[in-house]
Formats: sequence, C-alpha cells, structure tokens
Amino acid sequence: MSASVQSALSGLVLAAAVAMPALADGLKDEIAPTGKLRVAIAISPAGGAFWSTRTETGYTGVPVELGKEMAAQLGVGVEYVVHQNSGQITDAASKGTWDVTWLPKDPERESKMMFGPIYEVADATYIVKAGSNVTSFASLDQPGIKVAAVNATTTMRGAVAHLRNAEVTGYQTYDEIFGLLKSGEIDAFALSRDQLNKMAQKIPGTKVLDETFKKTVTAVAVPLGHNRALTFVTKFMNEATINGTLRKAYDNNGLKDSPIRTE
Repeated sequence: MSASVQSALSGLVLAAAVAMPALADGLKDEIAPTGKLRVAIAISPAGGAFWSTRTETGYTGVPVELGKEMAAQLGVGVEYVVHQNSGQITDAASKGTWDVTWLPKDPERESKMMFGPIYEVADATYIVKAGSNVTSFASLDQPGIKVAAVNATTTMRGAVAHLRNAEVTGYQTYDEIFGLLKSGEIDAFALSRDQLNKMAQKIPGTKVLDETFKKTVTAVAVPLGHNRALTFVTKFMNEATINGTLRKAYDNNGLKDSPIRTE
C-alpha cells in the first residue's frame, strides 16, 4: 500500500472518529437539551399501555419504563413531565417542555408532533351507568343522553364524530368522569375497552357495550422538527419490541395478558 493511500485512509478514519461524537452530541442536544430526557406522561388509575400512575416513590406505567430505558441508552437522566391527559401533552408539544412521549395518534396530532412505531391498538367503546336501558350504539345515540370523554383526546374526537344525537362532553381527568359515572350524573363514558372493563369491575351494575366505534393506536412521539430524535426513538421502539423491553414494561404494569398490537 502506498504512503499516499495510507495517508488518505488514516484521514478517513480520523474524520469518522471525529464525526461519530459530533453526531452523538447532535442527537443529545436535540432529544435531551436540558441534560435529561424529559418524558411526558399522563396520570390516571386507568392503566393500560398509555396511562401512568403516581406512586409513593414516583411514577409507574409503560411510558415510565420505556422512558427510563431510553434515557439509559442515551446516557442521561430521566425526568417525567406530568399532565392530566394526552390532550395536554399535545398542547405542550410546541412549548419545549418535553422531549419524548407515548400517546394515542390521530391526524390532528400528526400536525403537532412526529410519530414513530405504533405499539398498541385498542378498541374504543362506551360504558353505560348502572340501571341504564342502553344496550347498543343505537340506543345510546339519542337526544338527552350525556356521554363523557377525556378532553381533547383521540377517543373524544372519535365519539363526537360517531354520535349524532347524544351530547359528548370533555372532562380533564379520568377520575372526574369515574365519579360522575358512579353517581349516575352521566349516562356513558367513551374510552378503550380494556380500561372500561376494569372500570366495570369497580362500579357494579355498569355495562361495557359490545360494539366498537374506533380503533385507537398508540405510538412514540417527538416534537415537530426533531428529526434526529425521531430516528432514534423509532430504532429504540423497533428494538424494544424484538428484545423484550416492551413486553417487560407491559408485564410489570398489569398487562401480562395483553398482547402487543402493532399495525
């Protein structure tokens, strides 16, 4: 090998060595600009693949575990940014208050953030109050029927589009709606079937309707324009699905019997 070729190769190796940290620094500057990975979570006792729960020592939930693992891969600490629902997370997407999140995806949100792989597909339906004569979507969609949904969520938008006669009202928290359903102040609550089935066990006499009005998909997301971050979180989720990280997060959060559903 000639001296000139050796010199050229040495130059390429040096350039690559310099470029790799630069790329890594560029990613961290975008995905963790504060030095920590700020993970947006929504707090509720509803459980499932999206909601997180407050504990005596911090937080638990699928997004909590995924955020912790992602931060570890980046070599930074993790900080959880708490919201009451996915609508609040969406509203904060342009404010620079969070770096990554896992939440239901729909066309409206795609204009406000960028999504990576879907990891959950849920059937949305309604639970009706105890003593209700409602047994189907047809009997639910009547004037005077009060249906609740978590405000500014994909499920609420789906319910508004689905029901032509019943009144759909948004509330900020799951807990508030739970109380209204239990006291009989609302007729129904729109949410994913798995969460409503758990709710039915806590409020005797309530019934989850058999029909489905919407498929809700949940995915990882980053703010608009964070292209390096999107590439990283997409790779992370694809690997998490294969290597068992996602399955472990499900199992640790009461979802051992729930399959991981992707498109």
